[in-house]
Amino acid sequence: MRGPLLLLLASVVLGAGAAVAAVTERSDGLRPPGLTARTAAPSGSAVARATPLPPALAPAPAVPAPTPAATPTPVPTPPSMGTAPASRALGRPFRDGRLENGVLLPAQGPDHRTWDAPLQRSPSRAWRRWGTDVLVATVLEVLAEHRAAHPESPPILVGDLSRPRGGIFDQRYGGLGHASHQNGLDVDIYYPRKDRLPIEPARASQVDRRLSQDLVDRFLARGAEFVFVGRNVRLRGPKARVSKLPHHDDHLHVRIPDPDGVGGR
Repeated sequence: MRGPLLLLLASVVLGAGAAVAAVTERSDGLRPPGLTARTAAPSGSAVARATPLPPALAPAPAVPAPTPAATPTPVPTPPSMGTAPASRALGRPFRDGRLENGVLLPAQGPDHRTWDAPLQRSPSRAWRRWGTDVLVATVLEVLAEHRAAHPESPPILVGDLSRPRGGIFDQRYGGLGHASHQNGLDVDIYYPRKDRLPIEPARASQVDRRLSQDLVDRFLARGAEFVFVGRNVRLRGPKARVSKLPHHDDHLHVRIPDPDGVGGR
């Protein structure tokens, strides 16, 4: 009788253990420790189908917005220079003369150099070489023609014209001074030397008469009103327009007429 009773008790204990294991698995959804692989959830269950989620992707780096192109600064249009006003010779070359809108003769060029007689040097100081636009143009054109006709001639030395605004140009401004040269219509041209040296002649015997006469003729042909020459250089021309004066054995003095008819004679 004890044997069957022991068998019944063992059966009850084993059934209770199985029930506890089943309850434990159902309550947390996980296999309790110590159970073999046979107790895992069957294939096709919710636990078997669950797959790990992929890691979250890092956010793409922010792309900065493109910088708008800078608007170019507009280049200002240079103002029109216009036309320079014409020169005006006022008063007379030897009395009450004035110069308006004068033009500066270049210190040198392909056909000329300037000569500063008081300083005995080249080039001349700028304030000694102002004239009307017509006078400066006439000088440059005549000297270019002379050089083209006589390539062997050295550049011609050009002396005083007028001061920037005209006016008295006497001994206070150096050298012997000028009784005229007051309104931009007068210019001194040094005779070419026989030895071709680029300095003023010291005496009449050093003057190249052939080249000097050519200069006189060309200024007369261009409408010079007067040409004053030295007494000893033996240059010639119409008596009404070519005169011999003292202190002109080293240069000829040209005066052009005033185009406006205001400041002549």
